[in-house]
This record gives sequence, C-alpha cells and structure tokens, in this order.
Amino acid sequence: MRVVDFRSDTVTRPTPEMRRAMAEAEVGDDVYRDDPTVIRLEELAAETLGKEAGMFVASGTMGNLVSVLAHAQRGDEVILGDRSHIFRNEAGGASALGGVSYHTVRNNERGMLDPGEVEAAIRDPNNYHHPRTALIALENTHNICGGNALTPEDTHAIADVARRHELPLHIDGARIFNASVYLETPALELVKEADSVSFCLSKGLGAPMGSVVCGGNEFIDQTRRLRKMLGGAMRQVGIVAAAGIVAMETMVERLAEDHTNARKLALGLSQVPGISIDPDSLPTNIVFFEIADGAPAELARTLSDRGVKGGSPRRQWRFVTHADIDSDDIDHALDVIETTFREHVA
Repeated sequence: MRVVDFRSDTVTRPTPEMRRAMAEAEVGDDVYRDDPTVIRLEELAAETLGKEAGMFVASGTMGNLVSVLAHAQRGDEVILGDRSHIFRNEAGGASALGGVSYHTVRNNERGMLDPGEVEAAIRDPNNYHHPRTALIALENTHNICGGNALTPEDTHAIADVARRHELPLHIDGARIFNASVYLETPALELVKEADSVSFCLSKGLGAPMGSVVCGGNEFIDQTRRLRKMLGGAMRQVGIVAAAGIVAMETMVERLAEDHTNARKLALGLSQVPGISIDPDSLPTNIVFFEIADGAPAELARTLSDRGVKGGSPRRQWRFVTHADIDSDDIDHALDVIETTFREHVA
C-alpha cells in the first residue's frame, strides 16, 4: 500500500549520501572534543548562523532547554509566546529541571510577539516580590502558528526591547532554514540579533537525529556543562553528525519543494467538502486545517488505513510536507482524502 506520511517532517529517512557519510565518518570521543566530524558540524553551523561557536545536541528540545538554563537561574523567568514550542511542547523542562518559570505573551496569527506587550511583561528588577526576567525567546518558523516566518525586522523589534533592558534573546529556530528559504534571506540575517539560537537537523533537513545550539563562546561553554548534566554528552557521535553535515550542505535549498507541495496540498484541501482551511496563511511546509464536518477520529482512522497518515481525534489537523513526499504523493493523498470525506461526511 502506498503511504503518504504527513505526521511531521521528523519522519524523513536519511538520504543515501547521509548513509554513506555515516558509514565513513571519522570519529572520536566527543566528550573529550576528539570527534573531528562533530567539530566540523559545529563549526559549519556557527559559521552559517554567524555565531562564535556551536554545540551538537540530541534534539531540539534539549537545545532549547540548555539554552534557557544557560541564560536563566532558578527563580528567574523567560518571556515567550503563549503558543510557543518551548512553552507548550517541551514537557515544562525549564521549570521542572531548572526552576525557571514561563511568562507568556500572546502570539499573533504569524507567531510574532507584540514588542509593547513584551516590554510590559519585563519585571522591575528592584521589586523583590517578582521573579527576575532573565530571557526573551522567539520561534522561527512558528510551528503552531502555521509555519509562519519572522522577518529580520520582526526580530529586530523584539531584540530592541531586549537590548534596552539588557536581556538576552534566544531564537528557537527548529525550522529556521524554512524561514530562510521562504523569505529568500540568509539564515544568519534572521538570527544576527539573537544571543543564541537552536535549529533542528532532523526536521526539514532530513537527518536522522540531532540539533545544534549556536551562540557566543562563553554561552556554548555553559551549555556543554548543562548538556553533560542532562545526560546528553555523547561519545563517537560523529556517526550521526556526518549526516547533519550532509543535511546542511545539500538539503537547505530543496526546502522550497516542501513549500510548493504544502501550497498544492492546502489548495487541494480547500476543495474538499468538510474541510475548512485558509491556504494563504500557510507559507512554508506546515498545513493546518479544521475538520468542519464529520467525526475526526473516524476520518483519521480510515485515512490511516488507506495510507494517509497525519489525522487526529481533534478537529484541528496538522499535515507537514517533507523530503519523502513529492508532488505525485500530494495528488495521491488528495484523491484518498476526497474519497474518504465524500464517504464519511454527509
């Protein structure tokens, strides 16, 4: 049976070039900084994002966690969006493991924060009743807000607030290269005003695992200690870092194909009775839509049985395009979806 898996861009399989690089990777003990492939990946990431240094981590969640903990102390708080991945989808790690609280500010439909609201959320450091504001965090692209991309001007508006209050700015850039390709802007321009940034190798770039945290030398030194504390210091990890290098060197520009396929998918879904969607609000590879009619759980089960994965029991669904889905897959999936909804939606 033909399967089209829209659950996430994390389901991609490593390319043949990645597999060869992994098999042939020169490795060493990364805890001792002896793994030349990891060092090369970290240097490539730092150079690409315009930062002094980088550090390979197991996941995007770990990358964001060590970043927050490096910037904030126990009892501090981080200002971030109420729909951000750090707040909603990372198991409360900064709070549970670092004693750092979350001060949420409203994300608009693009995932942007209002600079005035961010500034109003910053605590008076002289008021001992309040936690200390230690960090501001943005997300680009913004997952829950339809994969929308923040421009350099957007980031500048928040960075300006952060600088006035002598606060660091972190960017959760899990899909920063999707933003770069969509905006036709180098990734380093999107993060140049941030003190730290994390990005995923295992999403649109298609590597089997891993993320990289980038920032200043002192910041990265701190995150290395935190990574060790969290059990994330790995040994001959150049085996997977090699795939990350291939991902960065060969998989960025092709993200435009994912965006094109997502647009085709969104337009096709807009023609299916029982589905509510605004294709123009979905610029990159994440397609959100509402199940306006029918039983979502039943529809999701039927679609999965027919090889289209990504539905859920909720009325809001998220489909994500990626390197293992091509234009023909979109046509096939739309045919299956239309048939299924015609059968199940009165």
